[in-house]
Amino acid sequence: MATVPQPQEIYKQPERPKAIEMPSPTAWPLVLALGFALLFAGLLTSVSVSALGAVLTVAGSVGWFREVFPHEHEEVVPVVHEKVSLTTERRSVERIPLAEELVRAWLPIETYPVSAGVKGGLAGGVAMAVLACTYGLLKMGSIWYPINLLAATVYAKSFSVTPGHLNSFHASSFAVALLLHVVGSTLVGLLYGAMLPMFARHPIVLGGLIAPALWSGLLYSILGILNPILEKHIDWWWFAASQAAFGIVAGIVVMRQSPVRTHENLPFVLRAGIEAPGIIPPRANGDKRP
Repeated sequence: MATVPQPQEIYKQPERPKAIEMPSPTAWPLVLALGFALLFAGLLTSVSVSALGAVLTVAGSVGWFREVFPHEHEEVVPVVHEKVSLTTERRSVERIPLAEELVRAWLPIETYPVSAGVKGGLAGGVAMAVLACTYGLLKMGSIWYPINLLAATVYAKSFSVTPGHLNSFHASSFAVALLLHVVGSTLVGLLYGAMLPMFARHPIVLGGLIAPALWSGLLYSILGILNPILEKHIDWWWFAASQAAFGIVAGIVVMRQSPVRTHENLPFVLRAGIEAPGIIPPRANGDKRP
């Protein structure tokens, strides 16, 4: 007659291993990597370097192959069991807020309107222009120096002028610089309006200081290749300061605007501006929402 196993026997915890087998440590992969590096480095230096790389490549391949075939080289490592305790310093569990009609989260739930980005970009552009003109007045003795320098990015005539011309007013250069500054500030302001809601903490620090610092560093590294003449006339400390001024002012102006719900939370027909009875919830007085 068969016996019924007890519950303790069915759900018995498996015995923990006291030791496991691990691949033996080997230096052959490093030898193989060094051989490849010397093999290609010799293409730029000498044949002897490539020859040494070829020898190391063959030796590393053979040595690594023998670590696996015909038998794997392994060693027994003792297992040290530790009790794992999960602790947290949070006093409560933070919940992700959801829109009423959603079953999953769209992040961010709220964002800033397009007008907020335009206002922030224009305000940041004014702050940047004031700081740039201050630099031109203090360092070069003319507020027209940074304006003519900005126009030189796309205006070929500005490259051939002397330093005296950079300190004087030119209507064509002023028009080009003004157009570039307004368009660029507006586009970056729109980007700030879209990015700041994604930064849950310290948005001004991330969007107003870190992003301008990264942008200034990128231009510093590539402007010498793209435009060597322009790179010689830029004071990078003042340039980074003006970028930071733009980011801080634009971020403050954007954050002071009233946020709106993210458009992804709405049905497509509403985002497209189509009247859709049955989808638009009725108001309290019975009328459909626009």
